[in-house]
Amino acid sequence: MNSIRRSAGERIFEVFNIILMVVIALIMIYPLLYVIFSSFSDPYALAAHSGLLLKPQGFSIEAYRMMSKNSMILTGYANTLFVVVVGTTLNIVLTALGAYFLSTKGPMFKKPITIMIIVTMYFSGGMIPLYFTVTGLGLEDNLLALILPSAINTFNLIVMKTAFQAVPESMKESAYLDGAGELTTLFRVVLPLAKATIAVLLLYYAVDHWNAWFNASLFINDRTLYPLQLVLREILIQSDTSSMSVGTLSDDQYAISETIKYAVTVAATIPILCIYPFLQKYFEKGIMIGAVKG
Repeated sequence: MNSIRRSAGERIFEVFNIILMVVIALIMIYPLLYVIFSSFSDPYALAAHSGLLLKPQGFSIEAYRMMSKNSMILTGYANTLFVVVVGTTLNIVLTALGAYFLSTKGPMFKKPITIMIIVTMYFSGGMIPLYFTVTGLGLEDNLLALILPSAINTFNLIVMKTAFQAVPESMKESAYLDGAGELTTLFRVVLPLAKATIAVLLLYYAVDHWNAWFNASLFINDRTLYPLQLVLREILIQSDTSSMSVGTLSDDQYAISETIKYAVTVAATIPILCIYPFLQKYFEKGIMIGAVKG
């Protein structure tokens, strides 16, 4: 079979497109590589270095050794893992229940309820009413304050509703004929058929919880309940590495504190990045469903 002959303009466009994609990829990857290289660099060699960083300057794990002395890092990890696991589980369960209701034919007042839910995508009460609501419920200095207010994301709810609507109605009717109730139909029939969307929303919710720090700064005053990102913010912005060094910061200790910041950034970023490869295959199918059927 003869290959299709491409014009000179098409070949030039293809080359330009490849070069552009490579440049964009490098722009996105280099900051991450810079942080990783810096975290494994010798503090003094890194302080003396200028320009692009293409490899660790020397090699040292001193930053990670000093970071391990900070008990707040492990405490922050434990708190964040609790929020991610419990919060994501609650998110998926409540989003699935809400989406199933909105995608099922027959419930009363479904249309006005849908409209009220969609309105929340564009309007909210604001930060002050949220603060008074959470504190009024007695959730201050409680990790549930980082979970319950964001139990359902409206956009994710609409995406899951669209995925549920793509499930053939005949399969639901078959389940009903076999004696299945609504919950059985949801968890045994509908959810397995929408697993691509579920996987994508799991990642969305987990990343949101992992990266969240603002609500924690509002509702959490007890340092033992700080999530990892709030600990990281304290280290990066307030330059608080005192628990990882001894005494006041000399010039040498200041150089080490800089590499500690990079090490903490790596420790807070790499775990969530490791999840992406396992869910990547679901992205195209899972998220494009919302663009096909609204």
